[in-house]
Amino acid sequence: MRRAIELASGGLGRVNPNPLVGAVIVKDDRILAEGYHEKYGGLHAERNAFSQLKESAAGADMYVTLEPCCHYGKQPPCTEAIIGNGIKNVYIGSHDPNSLVAGKGIKQLRDAGISVTEGVLEEECDALNPVFFHYITTKTPYVVMKYAMTLDGKTACDTGKSRWVTGESARNHVQQTRNALTGIMAGVQTVINDNPSLTCRIENGRNPVRIICDSSLRIPDSSEVLKTAHKTRTIIATISDNAQRLSQIEETGAEIVKTKPLNGRVDLKELMLKLGRLGIDGILLEGGGTLNHSALKAGIVNHVHAYIAPKIFGGSGKYTPVSGGGVKSPDDAYMFRNLKITRFRHDILLEYDIINKDR
Repeated sequence: MRRAIELASGGLGRVNPNPLVGAVIVKDDRILAEGYHEKYGGLHAERNAFSQLKESAAGADMYVTLEPCCHYGKQPPCTEAIIGNGIKNVYIGSHDPNSLVAGKGIKQLRDAGISVTEGVLEEECDALNPVFFHYITTKTPYVVMKYAMTLDGKTACDTGKSRWVTGESARNHVQQTRNALTGIMAGVQTVINDNPSLTCRIENGRNPVRIICDSSLRIPDSSEVLKTAHKTRTIIATISDNAQRLSQIEETGAEIVKTKPLNGRVDLKELMLKLGRLGIDGILLEGGGTLNHSALKAGIVNHVHAYIAPKIFGGSGKYTPVSGGGVKSPDDAYMFRNLKITRFRHDILLEYDIINKDR
């Protein structure tokens, strides 16, 4: 199963909104074949593994990180292939919450006389697909709030300069996350201040869909985001009814998504529903303190990536990861769990899942 997990990761950034899945076929303590879901619309992991066989798999075992599908989609059911190839035992890591599967795949295999063992390295297998599990059950994107800060909690100097808070290794990891998630979201003030491209700089990487929250359409025509909107899918989320400006932005190739106003800003909950309908299953939130605060308050954040650099900027504290009004008491704080720590030379990354997102 550990090998299947390793294989599954090969589909990062290529299979969305499908899950990452790996499969290994074993007989007489030998690996006969292995495979993974390589790209959206391509062979599922199980069928990919069967396609690599050089001998019969009759009587063999299969290890697969996610419950095999049992319905027709872009590919036929994997349960049919497992049964048809004479697999004797199937070992499954994660259960598939997709209502089209959700235990039906396991039942189909057992009804065919195949022994099924569930929950093998379940925690590790579940860790492959938080985006898929969230999206398939809520139809809204899984949101990762990312920021980099100093030891004294600053995301920039009082001058506004922020290049660079963290080192190259940590910044390269951010690029990997951009490649893995379908969308990236920032506020218009970030675009005005920094003029970022919000693309993936990994060789052969995938550019995420760029989503800019811009309530009053202040985005400059000269911004990299609009100048390249014809090449990289770009969405401007707004509440504005300025027909002339909306038309100008659409002429660049950018799409417009409108929401009802909420306190004079884009309604982020409504935006997530609309982005989900557009097939955006995961978003890296690279906003400033204001947008991060709004996202937390709206209850759309699922996970946090906090990069911490061994630096102190000092100053007034104008630039912090989360601004806004703040909570009134420590008892009202946003709480997190499931800490994961990764070191990038002198910088560290703290990852957490949010507990009380809906308050």
